[in-house]
Amino acid sequence: MKKRLLSLLFLFLIGVILPFGCTANNPPSTENSSQTSNVLSVYNYSTYIAPNVLSEFEQKFNAKVQYDTFESPDDLYAKMKAGNPGYDIIFPTDYLVTIMGKEGMIESLNHTKIPNLKNIDEKFINPPFDPNNQYSLPYQWGTLGLGYNLKKTKQDLDSWQEMFDPKYKGRVSLIEEMRMMMGAVLLYLGYDPNTTNPEEINKAKDFLIQHKENIAAFAPDTGQVLLDQGQVDIAVEWSGDVFQVMEENPDLRYVIPKEGSLIWVDNFAIPTGAPHKELAEQFINFLLEPEISAKNSNFIKYGTPNKVSIEKALINKTELDNPAIYPPSEVYKKLKFIQDVGEATRFYDEAWTEAKLGVGK
Repeated sequence: MKKRLLSLLFLFLIGVILPFGCTANNPPSTENSSQTSNVLSVYNYSTYIAPNVLSEFEQKFNAKVQYDTFESPDDLYAKMKAGNPGYDIIFPTDYLVTIMGKEGMIESLNHTKIPNLKNIDEKFINPPFDPNNQYSLPYQWGTLGLGYNLKKTKQDLDSWQEMFDPKYKGRVSLIEEMRMMMGAVLLYLGYDPNTTNPEEINKAKDFLIQHKENIAAFAPDTGQVLLDQGQVDIAVEWSGDVFQVMEENPDLRYVIPKEGSLIWVDNFAIPTGAPHKELAEQFINFLLEPEISAKNSNFIKYGTPNKVSIEKALINKTELDNPAIYPPSEVYKKLKFIQDVGEATRFYDEAWTEAKLGVGK
């Protein structure tokens, strides 16, 4: 779940966020006044939308967008768990849709109000985390993998094992997202990344602690920055984040490990009690227009679920031809979603806490 290039944040803030008066810390006002009647309050990752898309929406629908940001699915969940402070649309990752749907935190979508859902590729319709897309529709998708500096590694990498190789002592950053990072280790150890077996979960924890000398940091969605700045040689990171820094750094690479990896889909969802539900539906429909979907994917370097954007050749050919962004079928089959594991989540919480304490980073 998320995921965005911090080095682009300044441009984004100047060109997009500040004109809308948004902040990451101040939730939107829920006042029912003429001043707020056509203001769409969005809660999303930073730099996770093309800068001109929001202004296009404002002009087309005579609206204003207030864009607040979070840095992880945990942040989003914690904010919304306390009650919707006034947001109209949020962007939860796949397994979080399941949880939020069960807990009544998001509303069922009225598909008749979002006709552009016809543009979505069938493989993203009726997903396991949200049967019949009751609560969500896909926005962007990608994978978790290894970003690395070829100049430092002196060879291409292809396995999760690489991050535990002693020659990379103190030169590896892990992503600070519990289920995804634990899932990657479980995959490498030959287990289901959604296991509910506490013994298997603890083996993943122990494995991290055993290899603590390699771990430079648990990066809160900033591994690509550490990689780009030369502070680490390998970063467990989101595909698009690495591809963004690769544009300016020819030494960097990204790979989906041969053992398989984790796929994620970030989604549109309308939180319960959204003040401007109709405007939120218009926003979702707008973002599902082929041209708009392509603008976003071309900017943030993640995969689009919009088949029409691809059919119309609106996606940059460089990205479309990249098997690490749009994996071939044999690789796609090895990708697994993180799923809600219910009560077993506490085993992951405990193991993750112990792992971070044991690693000491």
